Amino acid sequence: MEKIRILIVGCGNMGASHALAYHQMDDFEIVGLVSRGASKSALNRKLGANYPLFDSYETALDQTVPDAVCISTYPDTHEQYAIMAFEIGAHVFIEKPLADSVIGAVRVVQSAKKSGKKLVVGYILRYHPSWIKFIEIGQTLGTPLVFRMNLNQQSHGYMWDVHRNLMDSLSPIVDCGVHYIDVMCQMTAAKPTQVYAIGARLTDEIPKTNYNYGQLQIRFDDGSVGWYEAGWGPMVSETAFFVKDVIGPKGSVSIVANQAASIGQSDSVEAHSKTESLRVHYADIDETNNFVHSDQWVDLSDEPDHQELCNREQQFFLQAIKEDLNLEKSMQDALNSLRIAFACDESVRSGEVVKL
Repeated sequence: MEKIRILIVGCGNMGASHALAYHQMDDFEIVGLVSRGASKSALNRKLGANYPLFDSYETALDQTVPDAVCISTYPDTHEQYAIMAFEIGAHVFIEKPLADSVIGAVRVVQSAKKSGKKLVVGYILRYHPSWIKFIEIGQTLGTPLVFRMNLNQQSHGYMWDVHRNLMDSLSPIVDCGVHYIDVMCQMTAAKPTQVYAIGARLTDEIPKTNYNYGQLQIRFDDGSVGWYEAGWGPMVSETAFFVKDVIGPKGSVSIVANQAASIGQSDSVEAHSKTESLRVHYADIDETNNFVHSDQWVDLSDEPDHQELCNREQQFFLQAIKEDLNLEKSMQDALNSLRIAFACDESVRSGEVVKL
């Protein structure tokens, strides 16, 4: 098969990581880098390459006519850019969230189906062996399950610029929450029935219509419940920024990331995917109410860093194209988690429980 000619739009954090993956893979050929600012030139220097540079996505599409497009721009462009790619017959890898509205996400999926091209959404945790194991163990803990998760980021410097720009269109519990809602939905086959969420605007540096701290709660039809918390900004505490617990009748499993939880790490993309160890607790007790089993520590030898996870995402994108994989379920999963996240956002703004 000839090389897949790929156009990269968005050359910041995630776009640069995906570009490095394509740059190193024999099956891809980068035909252009697109961004509104200087990040594309910086990326060319980082790669030691001389790829064509474009300020306009539309111009880049017209001139390169790519086989595939990698979209790592801000969410308010995702719907338009993905549909434009499908309309010229290109496959699409797109960073989460799929779009900045549920209706927009539905349109993207419909466009993918109509074009017959592949749509892969960047749910990076689905490619992490330790997170896969975390979900597998969670599925053995019985019913109902209790999910306790957060990702607070004491963002500053460049990352505060990134987060402020993100909050022009989305809240933290939508942008980040889709990852962890997706994890919850993978652990239980139950259907979510209602959500309730709260939020606070802790800075005047973001739109008055948005908030930079949020907490959501989800109820499932098997009795399972879950919460997720996300905060962005220089005022956010570093304490307990990374909590990933699942509790069931038979015990619990927790991601223990001691190194990632060290001071100054919470706004690092490396820390967000770092797992380090899984701690498995068994609820079995004897006649004197003492535990029968000691806690088990699971340390997987395969602990990929952030770049390796991006490499694995792009290996899957390549496989999906080459082997014509059926991506119906993964597209519906992406829609489902986004629907739930936006229901939580609606709850913050209305102050009411939202039924699903």
